[in-house]
Amino acid sequence: MSADTATPDLVGPGPRPDGRVRAFLRLVMIEHSVFALPFAYTAALTAMFREDGRVHWGELLLVTVAMVGLRTFAMACNRIIDREIDARNPRTATRELVTGALSVRTAWTGALVALAVFLGAAALLNPLCLALAPVAVVPMVVYPYGKRFTNFPHAVLGLAQAMGPIGAWLAVTGSWSWPPVVLGLAVGVWIGGFDLIFACQDVAADRAHGVKSVPARFGIPAALHGARGSHVVTTALLVWYGALTGAGGFWWTGLAVVAGAFLYEHSIVRPHDLSRLNRAFFTVNGVIGITLFAFALCDLLARGLGG
Repeated sequence: MSADTATPDLVGPGPRPDGRVRAFLRLVMIEHSVFALPFAYTAALTAMFREDGRVHWGELLLVTVAMVGLRTFAMACNRIIDREIDARNPRTATRELVTGALSVRTAWTGALVALAVFLGAAALLNPLCLALAPVAVVPMVVYPYGKRFTNFPHAVLGLAQAMGPIGAWLAVTGSWSWPPVVLGLAVGVWIGGFDLIFACQDVAADRAHGVKSVPARFGIPAALHGARGSHVVTTALLVWYGALTGAGGFWWTGLAVVAGAFLYEHSIVRPHDLSRLNRAFFTVNGVIGITLFAFALCDLLARGLGG
């Protein structure tokens, strides 16, 4: 009997509930919310500054809950849908759904709870956020299937991640505006670019099993060139966002630091040397998000944002 179909009633006492929770949190890599949250906060706080110059902590809390809920749902769906692919790839063969540390039923339960949390937070924010919630959910479910029908699943991931800043702005203002669209595009292109880098480590397995990606189809050098181009575009979009929102010196200083981080990231990953890929993917990109938010916050405070 496979791990996917086994139930506690058939195989003996199941894991403790708290063990299931920990396994689920490992499955969805909850700590990696750090990649998307800083940009949502940047959008939300900028919108608050433009609205009345004050931080609305209740709204910021709901934005946090919505972002974490949606990301958790997306990651759980990704792991559930991809579990057979993961089982054939040595890098991912130790994931919880492959080893049986977590059942598919439990993973779906966690995913649906996360979706309910997201929808609940959206409903509490404003009617527009709730009405547009499905627009944010659909790309999260489509992305795992992308690698089955397109060589560019990284673009689908980027589209999904672009929703964060846009949604955070809508949460505060309840109305459409172009600055969060530009910031959302910057986030989407950024994450799509570093997904190109991350996918390079799976080229052999992807080609062997028919999984589609830019590195698998066009090769690692092409993927790394694409990532560099993506991050140039990201930088340009962040410049545009700063101009649209009248950003001050702190923002531009932070953007210079981010540009330096991009240069470092691409200097340590080469087509024939992926040994430092995890440093580029996890460490540098985590630093980029947090650093830019820190400078954006300082800029907003310097311009008069109050608590």
